[in-house]
Amino acid sequence: MSLSTRDAAVLWHPFTQMQTAPLPIPIVRGEGSLLFDAEGRQYLDLISSWWVNLHGHAHPYIAERVSEQLRTLEHVIFAGFTHEPAVQLAERLLPILPSNQKRVFYSDNGSTAVEVALKMAFQYWHNLGQPRPRVIAFDDAYHGDTFGAMAVGGRSAFSAPFAPFLFDVSYLPTPIPGCEAAVLAQAEALFDNDVAAFIAEPLVQGAGGMQMYEPAVLDKLMRLAHHHGALVIADEVMTGFGRTGKLFASHHLAEQPDLMCLSKGLTGGTMALGVTTCTAAIYDAFLSDDKFKTLFHGHSFTANPLACTASLASMDLLLSVETQDSIKRIAGQHHAFAEELRQHKAVSNVRQRGTILAFDLVAGGQASYFSNIRDVAYNFLLDRGILMRPLGNVLYFLPPYCTTNEQLEQGYEAVRELLDEIS
Repeated sequence: MSLSTRDAAVLWHPFTQMQTAPLPIPIVRGEGSLLFDAEGRQYLDLISSWWVNLHGHAHPYIAERVSEQLRTLEHVIFAGFTHEPAVQLAERLLPILPSNQKRVFYSDNGSTAVEVALKMAFQYWHNLGQPRPRVIAFDDAYHGDTFGAMAVGGRSAFSAPFAPFLFDVSYLPTPIPGCEAAVLAQAEALFDNDVAAFIAEPLVQGAGGMQMYEPAVLDKLMRLAHHHGALVIADEVMTGFGRTGKLFASHHLAEQPDLMCLSKGLTGGTMALGVTTCTAAIYDAFLSDDKFKTLFHGHSFTANPLACTASLASMDLLLSVETQDSIKRIAGQHHAFAEELRQHKAVSNVRQRGTILAFDLVAGGQASYFSNIRDVAYNFLLDRGILMRPLGNVLYFLPPYCTTNEQLEQGYEAVRELLDEIS
């Protein structure tokens, strides 16, 4: 019995209608930007396996570091205990974040990193004796699938069954180019002294369709939030660790967030780990002789030594001259292809930020996540050994940094064939 058939008998896959979905492709090995299935066919992973992989699959340096740690300490409860990888990772992470970030709280993934940030924000005001009930977010935001993260995400078909259970949020339109003035005017009316926090995916909204907007308008929104005392949460789960051309999207800004959420590329895509960082002022609001001012949040695998070690190894690679040069190289290749895409009649709204290149497929005029063009494009590219996962009619490149120019060109050529086909 094949691995795919065995899978179909016992598993339930994410974001998948199991009744109509084809059998999953069994992947048995990865190397660099390539994945290999059970029949030996290879796939070029140009979306970093859901945006997590920075340095390529089965990277030997990360594997060796994790293997060494596995033979030393696999896990220990993080309440009342600590260990070297957790301390060292915080010591190395804080200096490369915006300078006001002073404390690291570990969790398990991006969604929980957002949950922690929201709980910190709400309890911060509670501990000060000045409770604030409101959060402001963007219409098309995606911050995760747990309840708090869903609540601050844009309302959509994905959250509709749970709408009665989500807390109310005030929404702003995403300030994409041309809409900045209208968004700022609306924000002026929304921000007041009841707002606990403003949360945003800085500069690039991932699951919301790779929508991109400029640093200047986000700076203005953050200044407005800070003017009213609201905390700013930067959800850099996707945009962190070099994706936007700088180590973090927040480095494109003049303003600094009060809290940051990190995951995905944190471990180089090796395993799950989440981080929420905050300012000293937020941390200090929880210090008290009153035990009820404690942050009551934790996970069984908080600060797992293996995950922290993978993150340390990934950081070694990320900060190397070779990787930083690759980020610039990929951005340059994308820029050239973007200029070509702008000339194609089957494409609109070409946008790029660093190593992220996205554009809309206009065939059929459908712009929905559930657009049929999504399946056409996905299967067309997969048949040619290219793994890209369109967000409705939005096609995007978000490759590992080890992806060569030749591999990028292979992906570009497959997209050219797709565009000619759907034209």
